[in-house]
Amino acid sequence: MQISYPEIGICGLSCRLCPRYHTKGTSRCDGCKGRFRMGAGCPFITCAVKKKGIEFCWQCKENEACERWAKRREWGRYHDSFTCYQTLEDNIAFIQRNGITKFRASQRIREKLLREMISSFNEGRSKTYYCIAAAVLKIEELKAALAKARTQSADLDTKGKSMVLHALLDNVAERKQIRLTLRK
Repeated sequence: MQISYPEIGICGLSCRLCPRYHTKGTSRCDGCKGRFRMGAGCPFITCAVKKKGIEFCWQCKENEACERWAKRREWGRYHDSFTCYQTLEDNIAFIQRNGITKFRASQRIREKLLREMISSFNEGRSKTYYCIAAAVLKIEELKAALAKARTQSADLDTKGKSMVLHALLDNVAERKQIRLTLRK
């Protein structure tokens, strides 16, 4: 089957905002429909892609009655694994309202902002934090925080830059009562 959106997860997560997508080396993941993940034993890949020939669970005629997908979505409301599931339901709703093309475009903008956070403000310990921020905050909030961080940290080393951006992102998250950490 032809995979059109390898960087958008079968469940609705954006692979572009996952820490493993932004890893260098052999542990880099190129999306849940990439070569590495397609060979893994994921039940969603097996069911949707391999058995039914569809890219996304919500394209399935049985999606509303599917216990496995319902459990995954319910689990995702309160827990995370190595990536953030806080936006899963919002992602699915956005895609169903606006289409996959608009979702993909918005995720590319988020990824561009994330890449700047990682390349200019990561002291070596903040990649997952920045991935979560890129996933849960609004694009305008991310752009504003980055613009302020660039100005406020121009003369600082990477650790200082990271502290500035963390403070700005934490401030936005606190006002919105959003978590920028993984939920275990």
